[in-house]
Amino acid sequence: MKRSPGESVPVSRETMASTTLPVSRETKERLQIYADLLLRWNQRVNLIGRADEAQFWQRHIEDSLQLAAHIPPQTERAIDLGSGGGLPGLVLAIATGIHFDLVESDNRKSAFLREAARAAGAPVTVHPVRIEAVKLPKARLITARALAPVAQLLGLMENLLAPDGIALLLKGAAAEQELTGAQLAWNMRIQRIPSRTHPAGVILKLSEVTRA
Repeated sequence: MKRSPGESVPVSRETMASTTLPVSRETKERLQIYADLLLRWNQRVNLIGRADEAQFWQRHIEDSLQLAAHIPPQTERAIDLGSGGGLPGLVLAIATGIHFDLVESDNRKSAFLREAARAAGAPVTVHPVRIEAVKLPKARLITARALAPVAQLLGLMENLLAPDGIALLLKGAAAEQELTGAQLAWNMRIQRIPSRTHPAGVILKLSEVTRA
């Protein structure tokens, strides 16, 4: 059957609920609630690209879930910058039970995040303000995905990352170029972790971050 332009692609629940990463059945069910809600909202709020809808679980949820293995033990609270449709912060809150402060200045996306958190039972607080304006206690974990170059991200998190904290950043093929630029103004310990979901992707685990 031919589809009209802009019509969403149906996604089977069986495909959506499959994952190669270890999560419990209950977690999968809660992630499914979130995914179904996002695809409905995406018809009127641009949360993800329409072309990604059919691969949302693999391209976006699994990409976010892979960060869970690199979160330090005893982490009780984290901050997710530029949360958008909840990637990775809301997904990680559902999967780990860690409380995430989600910072998202777009009011419509913030409304989605609040509704998705309620529906999926995620331990999050949504902050509908610009990152530069948010007032939060420093956290030992900060996450971000597809938000800004590394140098800019470090500036945004300067007053939010605890001295003994880490940043987990999902980056693409430009990661090394971004790091080269960032190291002109910042000192940091860098761990590069190959992405399990994108051949050109990398997880940057940054610690001991200080201005040069």
